[in-house]
Amino acid sequence: MNVILIAGFWLGGDSWGEVVPTLEQAGLTVHTPTLEGLASVDDDRSGVTLASQTAEVVALVDAVDAEEKVVLVGHSGGGAIIHGVVDARPDRIERAVYVDSGPTPEGIAINPQLEVTGADAPLPPWEDFDETDLRDLTDDQLAWFREIAVPEPARVARDAQHVTNPARYEVPITLISSTFSRAEIEEAIAAGIPYFAEVPLIARSSIVELPTGHWPQFTKPRELAQAIVDAIRA
Repeated sequence: MNVILIAGFWLGGDSWGEVVPTLEQAGLTVHTPTLEGLASVDDDRSGVTLASQTAEVVALVDAVDAEEKVVLVGHSGGGAIIHGVVDARPDRIERAVYVDSGPTPEGIAINPQLEVTGADAPLPPWEDFDETDLRDLTDDQLAWFREIAVPEPARVARDAQHVTNPARYEVPITLISSTFSRAEIEEAIAAGIPYFAEVPLIARSSIVELPTGHWPQFTKPRELAQAIVDAIRA
C-alpha cells in the first residue's frame, strides 16, 4: 500500500522523519514529498497556490501503481491539500487521514489571517500560538523547528478551497486529533461550524484522539505512526 504524507505549513517532507520507520515496518510504501515553495527559504513562492500544490499531489497519485489504491495523510494545512486530491481522484484513494486537521470545505481558506510579506507567510512568533498547539514541544524542538521552517506560500494559506465531486464523500476518512477531544469535534460538527461541514457528509468517518500538541510528528511520532497504521487496517 502506498501512503503519501503531506506536511503542514512551513515544513517539508523530511518533517515526517520519525514517523516513516514505523510505517515502513508495517509494510507500507511511504512517500514524503516536499511541495513547491517549501524546499528552501530562497524559493520563489509567487506562483505557488493551493491549487498548484494540490495538483502536485494528484500527479504523485497518478504516478504510483494504478492497480493499487493510495492512502493520503495530511497534517494541519496539508489536510486541505489531501481533500482536494480526494475530490480529484476519489477512485484512487483508499482512505484519507487528517492529522489535527480536516477535510476543508468548498470556499474555505486554510488560514487567511496569517501575516504575509509579499508571497511569503513566515512562521509566526511562538507567542502567537495557542498554548495547546505547543504542548509537549521541548525548547530544543522549538528552536529546531524555527531553524528548519520555510515560509509558507501566501496563496496556499489564503486561497479558497474548491471541491466539486460528490464522489469524495465515499472515501473513508480518519481524523487523528491531537489538540481537540472527540467530544469537542462532535460538538463542533453538531453546531454546524463551517470548518467541519464536510465530515457528516462523508459515508465513513472516525475520530482518533492522540493528546499532545499540534505537531504530533515531533512530539509523539511513534504513536502517530501507529494511529495511521491502525486507520489503514481499519
